[in-house]
Amino acid sequence: MALLILFGFIAGAGTALSPCVLPVLPIALAAGATGGNRRPLGIVVGLAASFTFATVALVYLISALGLPDTFLRTVAIVSLLGFGIILLIPKLSDRFEAAVSGFTSRFASRSGVGGGGSKGDGFWSGTLVGASLGIVYAPCAGPILAGVITVSASQAFTIDRLTIALSYAIGSSVVLYFLMLGGRRLTSRLARRSAHFQMGMAAVMIATALAMLGDYDLRFQTAIAQNLPGFLINPTESLETNSAATKALAGVRDDNRTGPGQRIAQAPKANGRAAPVAVKDVKLKNFGPAPDFVDNQSWFNTAGGKPLTMDDLRGRVVLVDFWTYSCINCLRTLPYLESWDKRYRKDGLTIVGVHTPEFPFEKDSGNVGDAVSRLGIRYPVAQDNDYGTWNAYANQYWPAEYFIDADGNVRYVHFGEGDYAHKEDVIRALLADAGKKVTSGMANARDVVAPGEVTTPESYLGSARARNFVNGSISTGERDYGNPDTPGENQLAYSGRWKVRGDSATAAGGSLELEFGASHAYLVLGSHGHPRRMRVLLDGKPISAADSGADVSNGVATIDSQRLYDLVSLPQPGRHLLTLEPDRGVTGYAFTFG
Repeated sequence: MALLILFGFIAGAGTALSPCVLPVLPIALAAGATGGNRRPLGIVVGLAASFTFATVALVYLISALGLPDTFLRTVAIVSLLGFGIILLIPKLSDRFEAAVSGFTSRFASRSGVGGGGSKGDGFWSGTLVGASLGIVYAPCAGPILAGVITVSASQAFTIDRLTIALSYAIGSSVVLYFLMLGGRRLTSRLARRSAHFQMGMAAVMIATALAMLGDYDLRFQTAIAQNLPGFLINPTESLETNSAATKALAGVRDDNRTGPGQRIAQAPKANGRAAPVAVKDVKLKNFGPAPDFVDNQSWFNTAGGKPLTMDDLRGRVVLVDFWTYSCINCLRTLPYLESWDKRYRKDGLTIVGVHTPEFPFEKDSGNVGDAVSRLGIRYPVAQDNDYGTWNAYANQYWPAEYFIDADGNVRYVHFGEGDYAHKEDVIRALLADAGKKVTSGMANARDVVAPGEVTTPESYLGSARARNFVNGSISTGERDYGNPDTPGENQLAYSGRWKVRGDSATAAGGSLELEFGASHAYLVLGSHGHPRRMRVLLDGKPISAADSGADVSNGVATIDSQRLYDLVSLPQPGRHLLTLEPDRGVTGYAFTFG
């Protein structure tokens, strides 16, 4: 924890010296150049306090109210424009300064604190200015800040999380304080031209706000992020997971892991079921005590929605399955989980699904509950919106299965699809070790579509993870992509008008093409307000009934909810060009293949 606090301070100081702080510097320098000698100190104190509030309390509030992810960014743009206009017009600037000075003078006199107002040292007026800067600073600080915000806001609220955010704010404030002192010395030499200096600052602020309005700052950050080493983009990841439990579980990951938060498809070793392995022949390691279920929002299929704990389950064999309902690899695993639950629950097996979302709509309890019901899941499911249980297990994949013995120790781990016969043997071995009577009959999973030969990787439509687009770099915002070239192997192309966000893209009169190699193509889609339609073409022609997925009828998919849609189902793998022509308002997230 101490290391994280130190990192927060250093990262904050680094951010104050980066180009991302430019939106704040004009205000800080202009405000710090006036008033008493203690005004710069007041500014950094106010900034540290409000920044900490913005990155912790305000983020939780926005999540609770269901406000869009861009809310803080909008506040920052409005604030920059407002301050810029005030500083640009001398009469407005004088009235604003007089109002702030009057308020702080009254506040100081009522609270018994001296030094407020323009006639004093300006500490309290500086504090108010700094408090407003914290709201502007939070969404403008760039990629380095993203790691600290994630640590602070994606977890349950604790003193530790608050301390990390505060250490970051203090690091930035210290550097800004010295920048303001230097700026004060510079501006004192320009006193005769202070009005021109102030108006120049205002122009920079307004220009910055307009650049943010056009998403040019995000394009700049994306360009940096794509060329920086991973540890600079999210430096807290390796620190935050550095615990004994994390190390123990991290040791069971496959050597060919593909990265954090990755969906994995592994083809079964054989189409048929392997011959049962005798219980006594199953050799299992002991990876230590299993972490508990933590920081969950809702529970499904438990008595009264009551949370489960590892203590409650002691004496039973537990299978923890990390999944999300828009993941095709997870959906293909469900029939086996359901069959094991039906076959072995009475013998002492408890399966717990931990639903950890990848996309924002998967955080909605109603959506998760509907998916649990629609998919026929009868075992308990925990909603893990804040990745609390995911991080406790140091997990990195969907699907991922952790097999836990009756004493509460992790004995076997598997990532991705496949190897179902061996996993059932593990269940039987753990039940036998617990003294349970295991009969000879095996579970019977209903037939599922096994993944075939896939040569196209999972492909995301949002700017944060957009790759292999003919259009080049994909940035956030709405734009017309025109008529690009036909995609090459495994490439995508936006045509016409699209509104792109970090995690998705919404049709605004455009179409989408994808060249893929597989037999099945799926796309996570959503439609706000009411159902919308999307035409599906394969190799330039309306897709035939024989090649259509389950969600396509007469060449059209009806988008009526936020979920995974089955678009293409070919008799055998091959290379094809998929063209999608969605109605305005249809939102796409990610392609997967099978």
